Amino acid sequence: MEVRSKSKLKPELELPYKTTSLCPECLKIISAEVYSENGKVMIRKTCPEHGETVEVYWSDVELFKKAYRFAHDGPGIENPIIDDSRCPFSCGLCKIHKSQTALLNIVLTNRCDLACWYCFFYARRAGYVYEPSLEQIREMIRVARSIRPVPTNAVQLTGGEPTLRDDLIDIIKMIRGEGIDHIQLNTNGIKLAKEPDFARKVREAGCNTVYLSYDGVDEKTNPKNHPEIPQILENCRRAGLGIVLVPTVIKGVNDHQVGDIVKFGAKNIDVIRGVNFQPVSLVGSMPRREREKVRITIPDVIIGIEEQTNGEISREDFYPVPSVAPISHFVEALTGVPQYELTTHWACGMATYVFVDDDGKLIPITRFIDVEGLFEYLEEKAEELKRSRIRKIKALKGLIDLRKFVDQSKAPKGFDISKILFDVLVKHDYSALGEFHARSLFIGMMHFQDLYNYDIERVKRCEIHYATPDGRIIPFCTFNVIPEIYRDKIQAEYGIPIEEWEEKTGKKLKSEIYRVVKKPRD
Repeated sequence: MEVRSKSKLKPELELPYKTTSLCPECLKIISAEVYSENGKVMIRKTCPEHGETVEVYWSDVELFKKAYRFAHDGPGIENPIIDDSRCPFSCGLCKIHKSQTALLNIVLTNRCDLACWYCFFYARRAGYVYEPSLEQIREMIRVARSIRPVPTNAVQLTGGEPTLRDDLIDIIKMIRGEGIDHIQLNTNGIKLAKEPDFARKVREAGCNTVYLSYDGVDEKTNPKNHPEIPQILENCRRAGLGIVLVPTVIKGVNDHQVGDIVKFGAKNIDVIRGVNFQPVSLVGSMPRREREKVRITIPDVIIGIEEQTNGEISREDFYPVPSVAPISHFVEALTGVPQYELTTHWACGMATYVFVDDDGKLIPITRFIDVEGLFEYLEEKAEELKRSRIRKIKALKGLIDLRKFVDQSKAPKGFDISKILFDVLVKHDYSALGEFHARSLFIGMMHFQDLYNYDIERVKRCEIHYATPDGRIIPFCTFNVIPEIYRDKIQAEYGIPIEEWEEKTGKKLKSEIYRVVKKPRD
């Protein structure tokens, strides 16, 4: 479904509607229908050769319709890297891509120090080691920085397990030197726990955030790194290195702990900056009955949080990613400088911010800020600023009044959110964000696609991308969902056989394994 208007809230979504998808068996592009059934949003498609596929798209129609109201397309890419536009088989980025690169993933290695039964991203199974050189990584950054109208400014170092790279500190310093302001490290945290100074070294090199795998609050739900979690937190706390917990949520496995995971983040809010839930993507061939056992979608997680926090956080507190576009429009109108617009597809993710009061109570930001009223106001003021071209802060103090959207009596004690909003949005004093993040916990969720729920309209609006040594920048849900065309093919081309790598480095892949995570018994 195309979304053409710039920023106004959309009328209520009419279901069913048509989109395009892929056959899970042959990858043929086929038409699909998104429709409602028993309070859920479903996607149905039929391949002439392989028959019908029906899958849950979102598990709650009303939340889906709410998310759609904020759908908004970005300015696209002014200087596409490739000319071909056969989405999703020619990703690179191309001229029909509608969103900017909000986060650039760079795979540093496909090696890992864990051997997890479900992992598809593992050197020993691939048969080769993929590790781009420092110069290849530098060129990836430079390509991303050349994108217009807004160059990439946030990078995630991922793997495999990126901390296995001996030159990780040099990589971080180099990326920072290339002008990237935000660098986050996607890790299982084992090395952060085992080497007390490692967090400090990573932080001093220029890394802002640890994106920490964390699937549950006990060893059964989080067998990967549960014993190491306390030491990881302590070492990062001492280093001043913030953490975002990243739980992969699977129905019947750890969905009963989503509330406890949020509470764990709130309890450690001095070092944990957020929780980013990722409903599981189902890779490989899986019959519908098996998918139904584990399939979980964004509304399932949101409603689970609501129930497991006894309503302290509710489904009404969450908004889709593109809802924040008015902030970008306002700042752009004020400064005259193109800004990032978070314009991913409305079905890709939802989020909120939660504050922790002195008594430990969780207070979502929506309880003391009229979020929708504020967004509408910023959009209106953006239009006024474009017409008036006012840039002086003194004049803006009379023009911009954010206090009317804040109920200070319901805000956390000693927290002047009106001043923080004005300092950030108008004065561009981003140090004010420090106080905001020190008191708040980001709670988000991003549901990456698989071949059963694939929607090509989501691919066109993807904002989480991968850089590759061949100079392309590839959306997440093509890079990982069609690995035979993207991830595996590229990494095999630029990787080296395991035997050659072991001879070259004097290391053995097997000796790097710290823990084997076995498949749980039913």
